Amino acid sequence: MTNHWFPAYIGLGSNLQGPVRQLENTFGLLDDIPGTRLIKRSSLYRSAPFGGVEQPDFVNAVVALMTCLSAPELLAELQRIENERGRERDDVHWGPRVLDLDLLVYSDQIIDKPELKVPHPGISERNFVLLPLAEVAPGLNIPELGQIETLDVNSGEPAISRIG
Repeated sequence: MTNHWFPAYIGLGSNLQGPVRQLENTFGLLDDIPGTRLIKRSSLYRSAPFGGVEQPDFVNAVVALMTCLSAPELLAELQRIENERGRERDDVHWGPRVLDLDLLVYSDQIIDKPELKVPHPGISERNFVLLPLAEVAPGLNIPELGQIETLDVNSGEPAISRIG
């Protein structure tokens, strides 16, 4: 943990075991991470599953955090929360999830390691990330992608709607 505070944006998703409740509970868990404060949360969005696996719709959101943790430390905390909430790592790729937490953007850093890629790959193609991210950080400059407001919503992606 450093003495500096860094902005970080986290994508949340769930489509099992009460997805709305899962996300509502997770907002508090994110705020409880040591050296981290939840600054803003998006509305909840319902989206059709991504990737072609038969499963229930997802509920998604994005939060803005300020953290003293490094990106790898923050990722470890996100994975701890996922595991505590019942996430199984042998999940089918793009399959159903009790809870999925993705480190989308961490300050202005670009990280390209097998265990961590920041900005998160696919941000610009996923409405369930773009819409709530633009809601919490409308002026955000995403490294290597540019300003969030210049990224187009993907009209070919499954439907999404704001639910709360």
